[in-house]
Amino acid sequence: MPFLSNRLFFKRLPILVAIIAGAYGCNSNTSSEQTAEQAPAALVKSADFNADSALQFVQKQVDFGARVPNSAPHKACGDYLVATLKKYGWEATEQPFNATTYDGTKLNARNIIGSFNPKASKRILLAAHWDSRPFSDQDSLVKNKPVLAANDGASGVGVLLEVARVLSKEAQKPDIGVDIIFFDAEDWGSSDSGDNGIEYSGFCLGSKHWAANKHNPGYTAYFGVLLDMVGAKGATFFKEGYSMQMAGDVVRQVWTTASRLGYSNYFIDEAGGAITDDHVPVNKVARIPMIDIIHTNQHNLSKTFFDQWHTSHDTMENIDPKTLKAVGQTLIQVLYQEAQDQPL
Repeated sequence: MPFLSNRLFFKRLPILVAIIAGAYGCNSNTSSEQTAEQAPAALVKSADFNADSALQFVQKQVDFGARVPNSAPHKACGDYLVATLKKYGWEATEQPFNATTYDGTKLNARNIIGSFNPKASKRILLAAHWDSRPFSDQDSLVKNKPVLAANDGASGVGVLLEVARVLSKEAQKPDIGVDIIFFDAEDWGSSDSGDNGIEYSGFCLGSKHWAANKHNPGYTAYFGVLLDMVGAKGATFFKEGYSMQMAGDVVRQVWTTASRLGYSNYFIDEAGGAITDDHVPVNKVARIPMIDIIHTNQHNLSKTFFDQWHTSHDTMENIDPKTLKAVGQTLIQVLYQEAQDQPL
């Protein structure tokens, strides 16, 4: 099928409901007839997600500069992420690895893992990539300049750092295990979608490494949620294609939660294109059903992602706390529902 971007955004196609999701043991195993007869689970009381705090976490990352692997800002930001997780009482694990990019560059990279309530048997995995793209290949003028990546990277990390802070401060902590992975070396891929001989077109190096070499060899999770580009003004999150194929029940749970919280203007109840992102190796190799919350312009095929994607203009002025709130509060609610075994 034809590619519309370097993240392999396929032509929009109707996606069959729950193609593979049942194989991963997600929540909904009832028939559609039975489900229709059941009253929806009540929204349990959850903690509040602070959008201003999340915005500060995004700003802090951008203040380091472009977090391109092998650079000083990259190392400094990684140290900050580890220290912040520890500050909030999370177990922090660093997973250093070496990777070779599609253009032959050798990277010294590290995935960063934080664990909340590490002894809990039921675990939810949350993830985002924390590196910046080394070149602004979609920019009309400065194509060789590294991307500051306020949205494409820092926004997802900022949301997850706020989730970490919120869970650590709650007097009544949810009785569930949560793991956060900040994947490295996600964004050093080829912009030429015709490079079919390169796995994932050279993207997703950190998630690919983790999926094959989990930080705990026996690690598993009930399901996972990946955040990518979740801070732009007026963001729209369609039901990404691979997520529907491999974890459809999780997609429906998250989108239903968002709708009941009043965020259906962000979480659009429509099928989206299939996008190669960090959730793909997690699904295919680690065998954990993970979905992708990712901003796409589904009805504007000339602009697959947000307007500043892979340009020098992916900066803080384009980040909206309202979007961070919609995503972060939805995640918090999903965690609290799962803690009380009342998924929607």
